[in-house]
Amino acid sequence: MRTPVIAAVVCLISAAAFANPGPLYTEAVAKADRTAKDRERDARDKPAEVLAFAGLQPGMTVADIFGAGGYYSELVAHVVGPSGKVLLVNNGPYVAFAGDDLKSRFEKGRLPNVERSVVESCNLLLGENTLDAAMIVMSYHDLYYADPKQGWPPIDAGNFLDQVHRAVKPGGAFLIVDHAAKADTDKSAAQDLHRIEEAFAKRDIASHGFVLEGTYDGLRNPADDKGVPVFEPKVRGKTDRFVHLYRKPKR
Repeated sequence: MRTPVIAAVVCLISAAAFANPGPLYTEAVAKADRTAKDRERDARDKPAEVLAFAGLQPGMTVADIFGAGGYYSELVAHVVGPSGKVLLVNNGPYVAFAGDDLKSRFEKGRLPNVERSVVESCNLLLGENTLDAAMIVMSYHDLYYADPKQGWPPIDAGNFLDQVHRAVKPGGAFLIVDHAAKADTDKSAAQDLHRIEEAFAKRDIASHGFVLEGTYDGLRNPADDKGVPVFEPKVRGKTDRFVHLYRKPKR
């Protein structure tokens, strides 16, 4: 009996496709009480376009994993609305990295539909089939970074991604945004450059049960020197970033 061949079709979505996202997303970005720091970041991160690409909707439960100071958590909270919920999930190093951003963002009861947790990566406390969507923005590469002297222990990336897969409902989404590394570097650039190879990311995430549904090129920058750390002044905020949307199969 011949084994059927199944072709996976991935939509490569141009920047123009989401250049004019709907009001659900633009109004979240335009909220009057957002900080000047966040608005400065908007110009380079195009969050309305990214959230439109992810297809987030009111009433959803969404995990913003390693979301640090909660830039995306705040935006998603407005998108999912009072009937939805956002889980801002950090570990100790990410809380330290966030600094005062967390305090100012959540002071005086702001964002009541955001639940915050500080966890160890070995147990993200996400449960099973609890999430309509999960997202990791500019932090996926840190699954392959370790600096115990600075308080960042090694992470079991496979276990981490398996936990995310279990938590996402069948048919749910998994959004990844990260700094691109040079071809054929796999995960090696994560340690010194805080980058990761896009092709490796596709293989890695697919190996944990997710299916790549589409990619969005609105954050690409072919002029980026992928051989330097993302915090170098000449590339900071201007790196070549890939945006992937994965889906957990319904069966």
